[in-house]
Amino acid sequence: MDYPDTARVVLVCDNLNTHTPGSLYEAFEPAEARRLLERLEIHYTPKHGSWVNIAEIELSVFTEQCLDRRLPDVATLRCEAAAWYAGRNADQKTVDWQFTTDTARIKLKRLYPQIQMT
Repeated sequence: MDYPDTARVVLVCDNLNTHTPGSLYEAFEPAEARRLLERLEIHYTPKHGSWVNIAEIELSVFTEQCLDRRLPDVATLRCEAAAWYAGRNADQKTVDWQFTTDTARIKLKRLYPQIQMT
C-alpha cells in the first residue's frame, strides 16, 4: 500500500453496479476486506452523469458510425478511426444530459439534508 498511515481513503466510483463493498470480500479474506472497508469513504458519481458514461456514448457512436462494416486489416481500421475522431473532434460534439435542476432535486433527494420543523 502506498499510504499505510492514511486514516481515510476517499474512493470515487464511476460504475455503481461493479464497485461495491462486497467486491472487497470477493478479493480478500474477510478480516482484510473489513479492515480496508473501514478506511474507505465511498462516493458514487451520478448514474448518467459520469465521464465513463461519456466514453461509453462515444464508443457506441464510433461503433455505429465507423465499425458498422467489415474492415480488411488493422491499417484500414486505424485510418478509418483517425478520420472518424478527427471529424468528431472538429464538430465539437457534446453530450446533452437533459438533467435539469428540478429532476436532480427529485432523483437526488436522499442526498439533501432533511430539516425538521418543530
